Amino acid sequence: QVQLVESGGGSVEVGGSLRLSCAASGYTISSKCMGWFRQAPGKEREGVAFISSYDTTRYADSVKGRFTISKDNAKNTLDLQMNSLKPEDTAMYYCAARVGVFAIGDCSVRSDFGSWGQGTQVTVSS
Repeated sequence: QVQLVESGGGSVEVGGSLRLSCAASGYTISSKCMGWFRQAPGKEREGVAFISSYDTTRYADSVKGRFTISKDNAKNTLDLQMNSLKPEDTAMYYCAARVGVFAIGDCSVRSDFGSWGQGTQVTVSS
């Protein structure tokens, strides 16, 4: 059974950086489709960054150039480096996995992800 546990969230000022990490157990993330999502109060959960089974990446326009998604296969973790943070980045961040081998075109739809972590809170203050 896939278990995902996020860490690394916290409070930071505008322009600051955070690095989120998602530890996977019961599941090897290399060659798998993974993603980071976020949900702000009163808003729908939205996709932030995705990495395919072939390590191709895709980002939401709102974070492109500021966030970087990556896999650490040695640690079996999914990471999200977040730079130049803005108040609108404030949200609960979730990592998710889609079991199977998928190219990026099939690795970016929320409803396709079946395994989710509990989330880690990111708060950006001005």
